[in-house]
Amino acid sequence: MGKGRLEAFSDGVIAIIITIMVLELKVPHGDNLDALLPLFPVFLSYVLSFIYVGIYWNNHHHLIHMVSQTTGGALWGNLHLLFWLSLIPFVTGWMGENHFSSLPVACYGFVLFMSSIAYMMLALCLEKNNPALKAALGSDRKGKLSTFLYLIGIGASFLHPMAGFAVYVLVAAIWFIPDRRIETRTKG
Repeated sequence: MGKGRLEAFSDGVIAIIITIMVLELKVPHGDNLDALLPLFPVFLSYVLSFIYVGIYWNNHHHLIHMVSQTTGGALWGNLHLLFWLSLIPFVTGWMGENHFSSLPVACYGFVLFMSSIAYMMLALCLEKNNPALKAALGSDRKGKLSTFLYLIGIGASFLHPMAGFAVYVLVAAIWFIPDRRIETRTKG
């Protein structure tokens, strides 16, 4: 089965996720900087989530680019990933509206953790019929490290929420540069 529909559907869902997040940003009631201050946690949450969705979109593109064919299992794996990504706007808003309190920050980390697991599962489904992708991904140390760091961030959120948030920022920084394992194999 071709990969075009999978990629087009995923792009559409990711565009909707970003749209939902930006629509959750409320306009302040005031025309000075003081009116913006209460919105800072919401905006900060939005920025991190926008970066995360962008990272997933970028890496999903590279992943699908390496694929010559997909299977029904890969389609379900992709839907699994999109399910967890679709929860990002909810936990983003919850975390920002509650000024980074413990439970919302931990739940944000849980959604990131599950998105990471879903991405790894999708990659495994795609690797089965695409040996070039399997060779490019290798042992996926970066993915496994990120998943482990999400667990640390979730735990840290209950001790000090901003420590958990800092871990999520660290993981985003690790992934900010596109995955070179795939990029270097698709040139030429």
